[in-house]
Amino acid sequence: MPPTSLRALRTIAPRRELGRRHASHGAHYNEPTGYLFGEKPLPPGQKRVKEDWENIWYIGMFGGMGLATVLLYYKPDTSIQTWALQEAKQRMEARGEKVDYKPL
Repeated sequence: MPPTSLRALRTIAPRRELGRRHASHGAHYNEPTGYLFGEKPLPPGQKRVKEDWENIWYIGMFGGMGLATVLLYYKPDTSIQTWALQEAKQRMEARGEKVDYKPL
């Protein structure tokens, strides 16, 4: 017995509903204002008041980048080439050979 159109609609409709999410309460759209970050420019002579979190963010972000720079600059050289060169020099000195290797 072929499914009638009503029966087919009843089986397709719930499947279609499973993929939808209704938690967002519809589409949201913030109309562009033309201002950077939605802040209107202040009148001449007034200064912008910083929010409480801004100084913490600046200190954390740029302080973290500065700390990472220092740590990377003073990172020990752990490359296999450096280890092999030191090992070869030690072995050659132990055998009494002259060490005059200069890497490229």
